[in-house]
Amino acid sequence: MVLDSGDTAWMLVSTALVMLMTVPGVALFYGGMAKRENVLNTIFMSLIAFAITSVIWVLYAFPLAFNTSIDPWGLIGAPANLLFSGIGVDDLAALAPTIPTTVYAAFQMTFAAITVALISGAVVGRMKASSWIVFSVVWISLIYVPIAHWVWGGGFLAQLGALDFAGGTVVHIDSGVAGLALALLLGRRKDVALLPHHLGYSVIGAALLWFGWFGFNAGSALTAGGLAGSAFLVTNTATAAAMISWVAIDIIKTGKPTILGAISGAVAGLVAITPAAGFVTVQAAIVIGLVTSVFSYFAISWLKPRLGYDDALDVFGIHGISGAWGAIATGLFAAPFINSLGTGVFYGNPGQLLTQIIAIVVVAAYSFIGTLIIGKLIDITMGLRVEDKTEIEGLDTNLHEESGYRI
Repeated sequence: MVLDSGDTAWMLVSTALVMLMTVPGVALFYGGMAKRENVLNTIFMSLIAFAITSVIWVLYAFPLAFNTSIDPWGLIGAPANLLFSGIGVDDLAALAPTIPTTVYAAFQMTFAAITVALISGAVVGRMKASSWIVFSVVWISLIYVPIAHWVWGGGFLAQLGALDFAGGTVVHIDSGVAGLALALLLGRRKDVALLPHHLGYSVIGAALLWFGWFGFNAGSALTAGGLAGSAFLVTNTATAAAMISWVAIDIIKTGKPTILGAISGAVAGLVAITPAAGFVTVQAAIVIGLVTSVFSYFAISWLKPRLGYDDALDVFGIHGISGAWGAIATGLFAAPFINSLGTGVFYGNPGQLLTQIIAIVVVAAYSFIGTLIIGKLIDITMGLRVEDKTEIEGLDTNLHEESGYRI
């Protein structure tokens, strides 16, 4: 293969779009939903997660995730090209042979960064900044990198035939389940009545996520062609359908639509279509979007209060649940005339659904157990949770000596 300037240009744009999803997309989306005393701390968690991942990725994470497996079981990539050595500016990516390795590495880095940032929504308002920094380093290294290799780097789940176009398992189930594990370790907040202090911030953040998600999903085609166009269209369609579905549920349940419900539905739709974006038709995208809001709404309004876990910004309810539905839907709706790499149940391949379920279970179990172990070790050594006084007064002034508002 030879370098394609059109593909390279599209992937550079896509990489910038996915960066936009974390900084400032997730930062504003979560920041607006936090208490005003914690807005800066919430934004900081996304900012520092992006910075930490950016450095770790070029030091050792990228080769371990995307090099050929060093072991016969497909568990981890070979530790070559550490410190990003031996990679020339004109080298083409092994898994995307029309673009430079540098571009492919940068693109994948933005996925890793947003995955860590998403976890922060489960623990806002009660986790030490120092502990979050350490957690981010260890979690990227021990949880995200192996899972990325298993699914996208030629590891055992890829060999099994698991389909994940842009991150249903690697990003959303992974982050959603990790958020649940951390929330369980930290325990409930002193004040669980979290009313968004500035929904305007969250709307801007959601809009940036929607915009950036086109790089996330359409960029995962890794070429500037018809598959990218299809992924772009189904992403928008599923997101719109999910927003409409969530607003309809709000009206049925409360008699009025809400802005928070609308943006929650949009994000749920974005999550659900992510693994399926390069495999399904527009018609299937509408079904995926309409259904995912029902599942996530149920998880947040019924499952969460009954099980008693305190997932502050519903990372598990939206990313974990909608990510799982998206992975299953991929096994149902994958159409070979969209992408020859995927054939689902409705096109004659019932085995694909079983493969998807195996991938969901493996990723969820590894992320949940691994996060519990990492979180517990940090808790034992340096403590996870802030002091009661700090939590009550707010993390911005106590941890950062700053305030989001001086009025």
